[in-house]
Formats: sequence, C-alpha cells, structure tokens
Amino acid sequence: MVERKEYLEKIKAWHEEQVIKVVTGIRRCGKSTLLQQYREYLLSTGVSPEQIIFINFEELEYEELQDYHKLYSYITERLVPDKYTYIFLDEIQKVDSFEKVVDSLYVKDKTDIYITGSNAYMLSGELATLLSGRYVEISMLPLSFAEYAQLRSGTPDEVFAEYMRTGGFPYIAQMDSSKEKAEMYLEGIYNTIIVKDIEERQKRRETDPNKRKITDLALLKSIAKFLSGSVGSPISVKSISDYITSSGRKVSANTVNDYVSALVEAFIFYPVERYDIVGKQALKMNQKLYIVDLGIRNHLLPRRNYDLGFSLENIVYLELLRRGYKVNIGKLGTTEVDFIAEKESRLHYYQVTASLTDESTFNREITPLKNINDNYAKTILTLDRFTLGDYEGIEVINAVDWLLDKN
Repeated sequence: MVERKEYLEKIKAWHEEQVIKVVTGIRRCGKSTLLQQYREYLLSTGVSPEQIIFINFEELEYEELQDYHKLYSYITERLVPDKYTYIFLDEIQKVDSFEKVVDSLYVKDKTDIYITGSNAYMLSGELATLLSGRYVEISMLPLSFAEYAQLRSGTPDEVFAEYMRTGGFPYIAQMDSSKEKAEMYLEGIYNTIIVKDIEERQKRRETDPNKRKITDLALLKSIAKFLSGSVGSPISVKSISDYITSSGRKVSANTVNDYVSALVEAFIFYPVERYDIVGKQALKMNQKLYIVDLGIRNHLLPRRNYDLGFSLENIVYLELLRRGYKVNIGKLGTTEVDFIAEKESRLHYYQVTASLTDESTFNREITPLKNINDNYAKTILTLDRFTLGDYEGIEVINAVDWLLDKN
C-alpha cells in the first residue's frame, strides 16, 4: 500500500471541522486507499471501530444501499450518541440523489463526513446548491515522481524514464511493470472511465433537457486521442472539429464541446487557460489541456507520436498542481511562458524543455523570462545537466531533481 502522506495531511487538517470533505480524482489514483489510511489513523488515536462507518459503493455487499433512503437509514441507525461518528462514502456518485443523504447527515451533531467520487459532475448541480460553502474539495492525482521513485529501484534518471513510460497509477508502481502488463492495466482503467464514469455522468444529467447525452463512444475516444496528441499545444473546439471531419465524419462544435467536457469531468484531462502577462487578464481562446497520467497518453498514442518535451511539460504541470499552485499559460507579446504558477499571491514563472544545449533553444526559452518586468522567481526546467546555473537571475534546474524536491 502506498502511503499518500501529503493528501493524508490535507485530510487531517480538516479533522472534525464542520465541513464535508470531498476527495475527487480519476479512478484508481488512490482515493479509497487514502480513506483507508485515514481510518487507520483515527483508530490509532483512540477512535473506536463503532464510530466509523465505511461504505465502498463499488463493493457488491453495499449494492442495496445505492437506494438513498436505505443508505440514510443504514447510517442513522449506526450513529454513536454523544461521540463523533466518522462517515466514509466511497464512490458516492453511484447513489442517485446522494446529495440528500449527505445534506441530512451534515446537519446532525457530531458527524464528520468524507466522500469520494471519480467524476467532477458530482460537484455540480444540486449538490453544489445544497452544500454551497459547506464542503472542501481535495483533488487527488496519481503518484508524483517523488512518490513513485520511493517504490522503484534504479538511478533517478532511470526511474524517471520508466515513470514517463508507465505513468503513476499506484498499482503499476508496485507491480512488475513490464510493458505488456502495464498496457493491459492502463487499458482497463481507460475503458472503465470511458464506459462507467461517462455512463454515471449520463444518469445524473438525464433530468436536464438542455444537456446533450454522450452516446457515441467511438467519437469520445477519437477526441481523447486527439487531445492526447495535442498536450502542450493550444487547442480550440474548431481544431478538434476539423480533426474529426478530416477522418470522414462531421460533428458540430456543440457536440465537441460536450464531449471534451465529459473527458474533463472524468479527470482524464485538465484545461489550463492562457493569461496575458502585460494586460493581466485571462484569454478565453486556445486553452491547453494536459492529461492526468502519461501512462494513459502512451497507451492512446502510437510511439511515433511520442514527444519528450511535451511529456515533461505535462509532468511539471501536474506537479505544480500537487504543490498547491493555481496554474496558467503565460502570453507575452508573440512569445509564451509555459506556466505562471500562483500561490499565496506570489508568482513563479516556469519554462520547460527537454534540453537547452542547442543555442537557439536556449535563447527561445530564456528570452520570454528576461522580458518579464517584475521581481518574481523565474525558472527553466530541463532534463540535461550541462546548462544548469543562474543566468541573470533566471535559474536553470534539472527537472528530475526539481521533481524530487532536491533544490
């Protein structure tokens, strides 16, 4: 079992606070394990087993509790008088109208509620209305490289090459990740997300006549493949539509938009807006999308489409999210800064490139940072170890060391 220390500390920080703790993230990223680890922590502090109600809705023994009336009765019958009862509801989106249960439990004394879900749609609509201001979301990702490296043997650079190939799903990190076994496991995760999570999303949208249904799984997979190949590049609904049209079928912009939203809500892709550094405003056109895990990207794309620089950029983006940054793409005139990372009202500018040993590449990456007229930190992350150093206040750091937090 992989201990997710950073996420565990985030949950501990909200212990017995009067808010609902919502852990979200792609399937198999470790949400159930996180709740299990927190349950073990509670028991180690003296909480009795009777004070803990733990329901995983993916287990057959709890299938009848997918009726929200039965679920509510089951939980309320087990509340411990005069003591806190810790309620864990894993993959709660399987329960129709679960928000009614959560809302009713929330108003009872001494209840501490933790729920997980594999689709962002669970936090929209009625749930958001009922629980507005009463929940905190803890967004979970597959293993960081630092977490992955603790489980694998080899030099940091060797393990990083493996991480870029297989990705960071916890089970893969613990198994003998031969190429064939890793691809079979990733295919299972991907197909489960595409079929099950999208299907569950559909159920929750059936009552809204203004929302289109996701019925064409072949189209959904085509769009996912296109987005995987476009990681690190600006995209638009039109560019996706043109790609689909070139393959021999026509699709409307509205349909494309709905299908992209479904992939984002299932936590497969993360959209990032572009930001005008001089004008200090968000730009709505041509956002970028990054994929949740490179293992899935490599599963979707033929090897000939693999790109080291964009893959590294994807890893850095996810790491910035893990470290608590709000992330945008920076536009500076006709040039671009890969990431503007903001935390606690402070900015940090990042450029990401596989290598800086070529002079033209070095100038292309460093020039936008030199043209930013403020005193915030500026860093270039690279896989080479020949160009590291300080260039007029701009640090060039090895990306593997940075991911291991050695700087």
